[in-house]
Amino acid sequence: MEKVKEYVTRATSKGQVTIPAEVRRLLGIQPGKEVIFRVEGGRVEILPPPMSLEEVYGSVPPLGRPEDFKKLRNTAIDEHSRKVLEEMSSEA
Repeated sequence: MEKVKEYVTRATSKGQVTIPAEVRRLLGIQPGKEVIFRVEGGRVEILPPPMSLEEVYGSVPPLGRPEDFKKLRNTAIDEHSRKVLEEMSSEA
């Protein structure tokens, strides 16, 4: 069982608190980044914001260059058609 760690910090007169370094590291929070405070059932969670498209753009190289969008579209249509036909035949 993982050891529970607690950090105590004091709020300033403006309601600001310092997020401990280990918590920032675990959440991947960098200076100037936003954080999310989620309140649910009297419990508060601090979460990193979801990745933006700008942050992930280019992180996965395309299968081929340049992409053949017509081929990709036709493949998607074929896969969807097969799935629909499978569902229809299983209902019969």
